[in-house]
Amino acid sequence: MALFFCLLAVGACAARAAPSGPPPAPMFAPGTAGLGDCSGPAEASCMLDAAWQAAGLLPRDKQARLKPAFAETTSGIRDAALAAAWQRRLGKTPAPQPAPDFAREQARAAIAEFGWEGFFQKARLSEAPLNMGRPEIMAAAVDLAPNSMERLRLIDMMFSFAGAPKPGTTGRISQDAFERASLGHVLAEQMMKDCNLVAFDRARGLTAAPESIRYELWRTRITGGAGKLAPRIRQGDGSDDTTFVRHVLEGYGPVLRLGYCPG
Repeated sequence: MALFFCLLAVGACAARAAPSGPPPAPMFAPGTAGLGDCSGPAEASCMLDAAWQAAGLLPRDKQARLKPAFAETTSGIRDAALAAAWQRRLGKTPAPQPAPDFAREQARAAIAEFGWEGFFQKARLSEAPLNMGRPEIMAAAVDLAPNSMERLRLIDMMFSFAGAPKPGTTGRISQDAFERASLGHVLAEQMMKDCNLVAFDRARGLTAAPESIRYELWRTRITGGAGKLAPRIRQGDGSDDTTFVRHVLEGYGPVLRLGYCPG
């Protein structure tokens, strides 16, 4: 009798330890490093699937945080059928509301108050309102330039501000390092939009992480061939952080929205 109850207890413990039925399916398909690249007419769909697979490598709570980012990237893309397919896949996941563009508001207000030359002077001396967030405000002013020559003049000034470290900071994190990285980032984004490969590479080298998949994908908007990066994307970056997938979406988003540069 004692042996019977002992066996019964062991069976009950085993039932609790191994519940019946399949485990819950992950929200994202796990990555598959063995698949080929995404070159070809179905590149956009394939690249988004690669990002989705990279997300599947993350813990479930991190996967859930990425769904709004996928909704944001896939909403309003040029391929209506692809956008609709992703809307079905994501269900009721809402895209984040666009954040107010404070940099553009500040740039517009500064130009209105001080004039274009006054804006340059404020930027050169890093005076209010350009004493904080100068890279972002100057970048926002690029599209507000009165003509192409003044636009180029502003971009050249931004590159000059992001130049060599200030004296006395060699071998250490310079006081202007954070601004230099910010200038590099906004300049890289603008040069990607402008389809200027030489200036893009120059700006990318000024960023804090020039090897980032985001910049690699931005570069392909100019050179073409983003699909060749799909195997790298599917593998993720080996961390449990969502940053890599977010950078993939931020990097490929302009290709989806704007297409490749001419030529």
